[in-house]
Amino acid sequence: MAGMLYLCATPIGNLEDVTLRVLRILREADIIAAEDTRQTIKLLNHYEIKTPLFSYHEHNKKQKTPVLVERMLAGESVALVTDAGTPAISDPGEDLVRACYEAGITVTSLPGAAAVITALTLSGMSARRFTFEGFLPSDKKERESVMERFRTTLCTTIFYEAPHRLVKTLRYFCEAVGEDRNIAVCKELTKKHERARMFTMREAVEYFEENEPKGEYVLVVQGEDPDKLREDERQEWKQMSLSGHMEHYMQQGMDKKEAMKAVARDRGVSKREIYAALLDQKE
Repeated sequence: MAGMLYLCATPIGNLEDVTLRVLRILREADIIAAEDTRQTIKLLNHYEIKTPLFSYHEHNKKQKTPVLVERMLAGESVALVTDAGTPAISDPGEDLVRACYEAGITVTSLPGAAAVITALTLSGMSARRFTFEGFLPSDKKERESVMERFRTTLCTTIFYEAPHRLVKTLRYFCEAVGEDRNIAVCKELTKKHERARMFTMREAVEYFEENEPKGEYVLVVQGEDPDKLREDERQEWKQMSLSGHMEHYMQQGMDKKEAMKAVARDRGVSKREIYAALLDQKE
């Protein structure tokens, strides 16, 4: 009978932030697949867990995924852990999960700590809708694609960042979304030196230019103001002539009445004003 894959959320700092269920599975599993065995051994030693460790990370996943799948097909159970937090979020765990489903192996996730959620709740930003981007892609084209969404999204957006890249990333954000966008900069979550600071984007750049970043960071950025977005769109439409704006919609199959209604909506005015302006132009 095939074994199982257990995705085990581990503490992101404070070793007390682990569930009883995770501790039980870590003891009962045949092996623990760990992104960084040096980090995981600290948790295992703290709770006196002797289960064998198996190194599984970004640089060996192509070779090690088939090995783990084969062992589970032979009946062994595998507990997967990341450096800290929940597996399969910004780590190679998602590859192993897909391979298990393809092989017919049962997968279950044991919930627990996740830096993205911890930072979001600390930030005071809207949590109704949020986007998690993880680390910015190193590829320029992919990074620009992420930033294009980031510029206009109404959602709170969350990023991870390393200390040596923090200032560069904050400058990049400042240019992309403006100096006044609010950002919460969170570091060392759940640890002794945990800190969450609230800034405008410009204030964040200035602060970390003067204060060397230390520790791992989570950046929580406020979504764009919908009123500002609408106003920006209206200004763009107003750059177009009224007759050109009408033609834009009539070429899509609208009659004159429907086109006037659409133009009025785009420009933030009444249909009556559009009608009057068109009459003036005609005269």
